[in-house]
Amino acid sequence: MYRFSYAEILEDASDGCRERERLAFDRAIDLLKAANNAPQNAPERSDAISFVQRLWTILIEDLMSSENGLPETLRAQLVSIGLWVMKEADLVRRGDSQNFTALIEINTMIRDGLK
Repeated sequence: MYRFSYAEILEDASDGCRERERLAFDRAIDLLKAANNAPQNAPERSDAISFVQRLWTILIEDLMSSENGLPETLRAQLVSIGLWVMKEADLVRRGDSQNFTALIEINTMIRDGLK
């Protein structure tokens, strides 16, 4: 029978969460890339924007929670990035911007930081 320390279990749980976050960012990036290559009114564009905004809404909620274990400064920086992503995504949704490239790059950098 195996015995694990509480710290080991928490570390494993944390690793699992990071992996799920990476997978969510992978999905967002894939959708954004498809949207970037799609015609102006293609459903891929609204699907990508909706997914990215939902993802960042969830992340920002978690980052603002007092139970989040990240340092406060890092949390604030990530919230700031998330708000920019959501604002830029909204501009793209409204047709005021076509800046899928910046959205792809920012989400890629955040995903890569989870490794």
